[in-house]
Amino acid sequence: LQRQQASAIIAARQKIVEGAVGMVEMALEQLSRNNVVELDEERKAAMVSNLLVVLCGNRDAQPIVNSGSIY
Repeated sequence: LQRQQASAIIAARQKIVEGAVGMVEMALEQLSRNNVVELDEERKAAMVSNLLVVLCGNRDAQPIVNSGSIY
């Protein structure tokens, strides 16, 4: 039973990651296509990382107020 549960959890996680990666790809593509923002590779990597953490995480995202420059 534990093996079945573990397999089900792994399969569910794989689906979550696949969906999250698709959403990140879509977001980057639309931002570029609609000329919303131009991101260098470093900022793209940061955005991808942040989106994947939020989309794949177990908990709701917590808002953060940045009081300094992000650059």
